[in-house]
Amino acid sequence: MNEPAASPQTKLPTWAKAALIVLGLGLVGGLLWSQLPKGGYPTDLSLIGKGRPAVVLAHDANYTAGMEVMEMLHPIRQEHAARIDFLVAHLGMADAQAFAREHGVSDGSVLLFRGDGQRIGVIRPGSEEDLRLAITKAFGP
Repeated sequence: MNEPAASPQTKLPTWAKAALIVLGLGLVGGLLWSQLPKGGYPTDLSLIGKGRPAVVLAHDANYTAGMEVMEMLHPIRQEHAARIDFLVAHLGMADAQAFAREHGVSDGSVLLFRGDGQRIGVIRPGSEEDLRLAITKAFGP
Protein backbone atom coordinates (compact mmCIF):
# COMPACT_ATOMS: atom_id res chain seq x y z
CA MET A 1 0.00 0.00 0.00
CA ASN A 2 1.10 3.38 -0.92
CA GLU A 3 0.77 5.97 1.77
CA PRO A 4 0.07 9.51 0.56
CA ALA A 5 3.13 11.62 0.72
CA ALA A 6 3.15 13.99 3.64
CA SER A 7 2.91 17.56 2.46
CA PRO A 8 5.67 19.70 3.77
CA GLN A 9 4.44 22.42 6.10
CA THR A 10 5.56 25.83 5.04
CA LYS A 11 6.43 28.05 7.93
CA LEU A 12 6.63 31.79 7.57
CA PRO A 13 9.95 33.26 8.53
CA THR A 14 9.97 35.28 11.75
CA TRP A 15 10.49 38.54 9.86
CA ALA A 16 7.37 37.88 7.74
CA LYS A 17 5.27 37.20 10.84
CA ALA A 18 6.50 40.44 12.40
CA ALA A 19 5.76 42.35 9.19
CA LEU A 20 2.19 40.97 9.06
CA ILE A 21 1.60 41.90 12.71
CA VAL A 22 2.86 45.44 12.13
CA LEU A 23 0.74 45.74 8.98
CA GLY A 24 -2.36 44.49 10.82
CA LEU A 25 -1.83 46.89 13.72
CA GLY A 26 -1.31 49.73 11.25
CA LEU A 27 -4.58 48.93 9.46
CA VAL A 28 -6.54 48.73 12.72
CA GLY A 29 -4.94 51.97 13.94
CA GLY A 30 -5.76 53.70 10.65
CA LEU A 31 -9.37 52.57 10.86
CA LEU A 32 -9.69 53.84 14.43
CA TRP A 33 -8.01 57.15 13.51
CA SER A 34 -10.41 57.67 10.60
CA GLN A 35 -13.38 57.34 12.97
CA LEU A 36 -12.23 60.15 15.27
CA PRO A 37 -13.92 63.56 14.95
CA LYS A 38 -12.17 65.87 12.50
CA GLY A 39 -10.47 68.66 14.39
CA GLY A 40 -11.28 69.28 18.00
CA TYR A 41 -13.99 71.74 18.91
CA PRO A 42 -13.38 74.02 21.88
CA THR A 43 -15.62 73.35 24.87
CA ASP A 44 -15.05 76.65 26.68
CA LEU A 45 -18.58 78.05 26.85
CA SER A 46 -17.24 81.22 28.48
CA LEU A 47 -16.24 82.32 24.95
CA ILE A 48 -19.92 83.08 24.27
CA GLY A 49 -20.45 86.83 24.40
CA LYS A 50 -16.77 87.76 24.09
CA GLY A 51 -17.27 89.69 20.83
CA ARG A 52 -17.47 86.95 18.20
CA PRO A 53 -20.64 85.16 17.11
CA ALA A 54 -20.81 81.58 18.36
CA VAL A 55 -22.34 78.35 17.11
CA VAL A 56 -22.69 75.83 19.94
CA LEU A 57 -23.49 72.16 19.41
CA ALA A 58 -25.04 70.28 22.34
CA HIS A 59 -23.42 66.84 22.22
CA ASP A 60 -24.01 63.80 24.41
CA ALA A 61 -21.67 60.89 23.73
CA ASN A 62 -24.45 58.45 24.69
CA TYR A 63 -26.55 59.43 21.67
CA THR A 64 -25.90 59.75 17.94
CA ALA A 65 -27.65 62.98 16.93
CA GLY A 66 -24.85 65.22 18.19
CA MET A 67 -22.20 63.29 16.26
CA GLU A 68 -24.30 63.44 13.09
CA VAL A 69 -24.67 67.21 13.45
CA MET A 70 -20.94 67.53 14.16
CA GLU A 71 -20.24 65.86 10.81
CA MET A 72 -22.54 68.43 9.17
CA LEU A 73 -20.67 71.24 10.94
CA HIS A 74 -17.17 70.33 9.70
CA PRO A 75 -17.34 71.91 6.21
CA ILE A 76 -19.31 74.91 7.49
CA ARG A 77 -16.80 75.46 10.27
CA GLN A 78 -13.96 75.48 7.75
CA GLU A 79 -15.73 78.22 5.79
CA HIS A 80 -16.56 80.48 8.76
CA ALA A 81 -13.94 79.74 11.45
CA ALA A 82 -12.18 83.07 10.87
CA ARG A 83 -15.20 85.03 12.14
CA ILE A 84 -17.41 82.63 14.14
CA ASP A 85 -16.53 80.52 17.19
CA PHE A 86 -17.68 76.91 16.83
CA LEU A 87 -18.04 75.31 20.26
CA VAL A 88 -19.32 72.04 21.70
CA ALA A 89 -21.22 71.71 24.94
CA HIS A 90 -20.37 68.16 26.06
CA LEU A 91 -23.47 67.15 27.97
CA GLY A 92 -21.48 64.76 30.14
CA MET A 93 -19.91 67.78 31.89
CA ALA A 94 -21.65 69.70 34.68
CA ASP A 95 -21.23 73.15 33.08
CA ALA A 96 -22.63 71.92 29.77
CA GLN A 97 -25.57 70.24 31.55
CA ALA A 98 -26.40 73.56 33.23
CA PHE A 99 -26.06 75.30 29.84
CA ALA A 100 -28.43 72.77 28.23
CA ARG A 101 -31.00 73.17 31.04
CA GLU A 102 -30.79 76.97 30.80
CA HIS A 103 -31.47 76.88 27.06
CA GLY A 104 -33.81 73.87 27.03
CA VAL A 105 -31.73 71.85 24.56
CA SER A 106 -30.51 68.28 24.17
CA ASP A 107 -28.11 66.23 22.07
CA GLY A 108 -27.96 67.44 18.46
CA SER A 109 -29.27 70.95 19.09
CA VAL A 110 -27.33 73.87 17.64
CA LEU A 111 -27.51 77.26 19.34
CA LEU A 112 -26.61 80.51 17.59
CA PHE A 113 -25.29 83.47 19.62
CA ARG A 114 -24.45 87.03 18.61
CA GLY A 115 -21.10 88.46 19.61
CA ASP A 116 -22.67 90.07 22.68
CA GLY A 117 -23.90 86.67 23.89
CA GLN A 118 -27.56 87.09 23.01
CA ARG A 119 -29.05 83.82 21.77
CA ILE A 120 -30.64 84.36 18.38
CA GLY A 121 -31.67 80.84 17.48
CA VAL A 122 -31.81 77.14 18.24
CA ILE A 123 -32.12 74.54 15.51
CA ARG A 124 -32.15 70.77 15.17
CA PRO A 125 -30.80 70.47 11.63
CA GLY A 126 -31.88 67.61 9.42
CA SER A 127 -29.19 68.28 6.84
CA GLU A 128 -26.03 70.25 6.24
CA GLU A 129 -28.04 72.65 4.08
CA ASP A 130 -30.46 73.35 6.97
CA LEU A 131 -27.49 74.16 9.17
CA ARG A 132 -25.74 76.26 6.52
CA LEU A 133 -28.92 78.26 5.86
CA ALA A 134 -29.49 78.97 9.57
CA ILE A 135 -25.89 80.13 10.08
CA THR A 136 -25.96 82.30 6.94
CA LYS A 137 -29.29 83.81 7.96
CA ALA A 138 -27.99 84.56 11.48
CA PHE A 139 -24.49 85.82 10.63
CA GLY A 140 -24.41 86.54 6.91
CA PRO A 141 -22.51 84.76 4.14
